[in-house]
Amino acid sequence: MFRKAERDRKDGGGAGAAPPPAERHAGPSGLVRAVAVLVALGAMVAFAVVLARLTLEPSAASEDLIHSNLRPGDSIRNYLEQPAFQDTVKQIGGNILLGVPFGILLPVLLPKARGLLRVAVVTALVMVLVELVQGSLVRGRAFDIDDVILNTAGALLGYLVIGRRLGRAVHPRRHHWWHRWAGGPARASRTPRT
Repeated sequence: MFRKAERDRKDGGGAGAAPPPAERHAGPSGLVRAVAVLVALGAMVAFAVVLARLTLEPSAASEDLIHSNLRPGDSIRNYLEQPAFQDTVKQIGGNILLGVPFGILLPVLLPKARGLLRVAVVTALVMVLVELVQGSLVRGRAFDIDDVILNTAGALLGYLVIGRRLGRAVHPRRHHWWHRWAGGPARASRTPRT
């Protein structure tokens, strides 16, 4: 018994010892992280251009049909009541797809924006701004709260399917000082006892 305790002390083993380096999660190198962030930045700029073209160009053809919607669910209900199923899919699906890039790219560009709630809040804020500009400055367009809801739902979908994993791959979780106490007993229980 005494020899085992002496050997553990010399080897640094035993309860409370730090895990071997192989157990620690090493993130990507700085170069890989920088390239990933630059690619995500380029994709976000391209997406912003597409978003502006889709939402901020005047639409004189639909000027008579446009009205603002501040009541959640009204536009979605109208979309679902349309006789042409293709128009319904185009309106609802298009708004959902428009939000997906936020859920994928935000966790890569802004590590502090990781998390379901944070992605939802940032996307909703950006989309409210787009809708406000659209409703006040662009002829033939109006503010629609349902568009914000559908865009945010798309961002959450993108985050859950790809964005969360991609964000963790590019920006691994940092180990803070408080993790030492939170992970201490778990490490000690991993050490085999003989």
